[in-house]
Amino acid sequence: MDEHEAPQYQGSPELYMFLASTAHDMKNSISVLSGTLENLLAGAMADAGSTREQSHPDYAQLGQMLYQTKRLNDNLMQLLALYKDVGKPGYPFEPVANSMAELVQQVASQARILLQSRGITLELDYPEHALWTLDEDLIIGVLVHAINNAIRYTRDRLRLAIRIDGDYLEIRVEDNGTGFPAVMLEAGASAMNNQRSAVNFLNNSSGLGLYFSSEVAKMHRHRQRHGSIALENGGTLGGGCFVLRLP
Repeated sequence: MDEHEAPQYQGSPELYMFLASTAHDMKNSISVLSGTLENLLAGAMADAGSTREQSHPDYAQLGQMLYQTKRLNDNLMQLLALYKDVGKPGYPFEPVANSMAELVQQVASQARILLQSRGITLELDYPEHALWTLDEDLIIGVLVHAINNAIRYTRDRLRLAIRIDGDYLEIRVEDNGTGFPAVMLEAGASAMNNQRSAVNFLNNSSGLGLYFSSEVAKMHRHRQRHGSIALENGGTLGGGCFVLRLP
């Protein structure tokens, strides 16, 4: 074996099925924990109002716990989807016409408690009557992950914006932080260009999410066009921007 060649390991189908089942059970448990934390935070906000931090000394810790459980839930969802070969024949892919207003409200609803707990404002900008053909569950998963990731970089504002650009639907998640570091921008380009080895899953905690998002984007096809993702800096808020384009 060449000294630079990585060894290949193979496992039984039963082992893979056991691992997938275990990950699924973990995801369910984390979802329950996440829901419990959201209820606790919502109750704390209702009781304390604008002085929640002073009235509830554990509020910040609860918010951090919710953020981490959301990240774990995202990662497990993406692992399960990739295990099932997202984008390959046989994967449950159901693109139908969806209201952009309803899509935005679902994403905002899932992120609301976490954003409030971190003192982050989410701005929404979308065409109210627009419809677009897409797989709602997969796209919501991509956008919720993008928002959770943007929380790491923003100061106090996020923007979820949708517009129709010619034959494409463009969805942007923007923040008002200092922008993505160079390694993140490179990881975004690598994920879109199918350079799996260039997406460092060990050192870059967003590598899995970027690869999953790129695969979901490519599943959306119309005629000779397919979807894409990109990371860039600038945008309306001047920070990092996650961009999803669907034909």
